[in-house]
This record gives sequence, structure tokens and C-alpha cells, in this order.
Amino acid sequence: MRTALALIVTLTLGTVAGPVTAEAQQAAKVPRIGVLHPGAQATSSHFAAAFDQGLHEHGYRQGQNIALERRFAEAKAERISEIAAELVRLKVDVIVTSTDVGIAAVKLQTQTIPIVMANSTDPVGTGFVGSLARPGGNVTGLSSISPELSGKRLELLKEALPALSRVAIVWNPDVRGGVLDYKETESAARSLRLQLQSVEVNRADDFDRAFAALASGRAEALTVATFSLAFRNRSQIASLAQKNRLPSMFGLREYADAGGLMAYGPNYADGWRRAATYVDKILKGAKPGELPVEQPTKFELVINLKTATALRLTIPPSLLRRADHVIQ
Repeated sequence: MRTALALIVTLTLGTVAGPVTAEAQQAAKVPRIGVLHPGAQATSSHFAAAFDQGLHEHGYRQGQNIALERRFAEAKAERISEIAAELVRLKVDVIVTSTDVGIAAVKLQTQTIPIVMANSTDPVGTGFVGSLARPGGNVTGLSSISPELSGKRLELLKEALPALSRVAIVWNPDVRGGVLDYKETESAARSLRLQLQSVEVNRADDFDRAFAALASGRAEALTVATFSLAFRNRSQIASLAQKNRLPSMFGLREYADAGGLMAYGPNYADGWRRAATYVDKILKGAKPGELPVEQPTKFELVINLKTATALRLTIPPSLLRRADHVIQ
């Protein structure tokens, strides 16, 4: 009798323990997020921090209910491709990346793992998504493109320099976003009756040559299109602009932080923070192809007064009052 009773108890406990163990294993499984930063860690750490902040806002804690596989490609094209392949091999649940180069590298490796763009220039034009409203496929996220920004930058530059008549644009014709930037800048220059000098750059060692061309072309100021090569070399560009006594306008505040005169555009760090919202929705079951691509709605004007002083420029008080950030 006792033997039979012991057997029944053992079988009952085994039946109960089975589901409990399975549930415990299920609860222990945390989603893994692959994060590919195309740039170097030194220049991308604030983007990483912004993404972590976004995850934190949605209740995710690294090592507790989420695991991050974060990699920095150090701005090397071959390394970007290697990391993209590595993250796919790891079978992460979502991959977050930025720049057209980073997005293209990941998309080449997988058509099934959801990809979240922290920023992109023209996701429709590059073929990353079918449309902004209904991306389709496995890619969604944020687009940094806003065509009217190029014209607005020239307007602000003209306001800071009322006598401006000749301006140059430094851009990369190999980058889709750069082409769009150039076309919009060209149109805005005509409207503002400014002569526009085009200077193309597609290699890091082109910048010295570019500034020599600016000098020979008698440029009075310059604007720089947003492309990865320029962003990585922003300190050099800001330094060359000051050395050549050229007021400069950029699309991202990081350029003004590096010594550029002015910047007007979306906040890329905020784009990384917003990318966490897409990750949260995807982990909760949303399909990336059904999540609309978000365009920037808030833009910031940053003015570097230290650079203005070095260039012996007086920024109009009306413009300073409109600035979101003034670097003293």
C-alpha cells in the first residue's frame, strides 16, 4: 500500500514539476538585440547611451529582461559587413543599426530578422522599404530626411551673413542622401539669389583638396551635406573651415560641437532613443513591415559663439534668441 502511494505521489509531483520547469525556462529566455554602430566607439558612445535610455524608458534592463549584442565597426566598410553577418549568425531577435551603409549591410544578410533603422537618408529611394506608411519586408524605423531642411539651412546662413552672395556645398555624389541634399540646396540657392559652388568629396583625403577648391572659388561660406564620411571627419572639417575663415553650416549638432559655426537639423541621438520604441513593439509581436517609418518633426538650431568669435563674426541677436543651443 505504502509503495503504491509513494508511486502516485512521485508521478503527481513529476506531472506538476514538468510544466513548472518549462515555464521557468520560458521565463528565463530573454530577447537578444543586435546593435550595429557603423562608427567608432569614441564617436558613437552618445548614440549608444541614447538607445539604452530608450530601452530603459520601456522597462528593459540589460542582463535582466534583455540582452544586447553591441558592436562598433570603427567606420570600416568590411567590418560593417562582418558584424552584420555575425549578428545574423547569433540569431538575435532584432537588429538595430544606422546609416545607409549599415542598413544595407544588414539587409543583405537577412530578409527575416526585423531590422530597425535608427536613422536613414531616403529609405524608399534606397529600396530599404516599399513606402514610409507601409514599409513591407523586415525593415522599419526612422528616416532623417526632410527636403525643406537644405533650404532652411541656407536661409539661416544668409540671416547670419546678410552680405553673403557666394556659398559652397561639400557633398558626396555616391550617397543617396547627399544627392537629395545637393538638389535641394541648389534650388534654395536660386531662390535666395546665391551663387552655389559644388565641391564633391568621396574619400577622407579629399577634404584638404576640397578646401583648396573653396579658396580658389572664392566661397564666402559653406554648407556640408550629411553623409557618413563627413560626420566621421567633422573635427577636421570644422578646423579647416576656421583656418580658411569660412562660416560653416551643417545638418547635425555634432558638427557645431566639433567647432562648426552653425547646425540645423534633426537630433540623431534622439533617433537612436526613438529606435527603442520600434524594438519594444516588435518584441511584443508587431511586424516591422506594418510599422510606419517615422520622419523627424523636431529640429534644433545650434550656434557656436566661440567659433563666431574666432571668425570675428557677430551673430544677429534675433538669430541667437531662436537657437535651441548656444555654445559659449
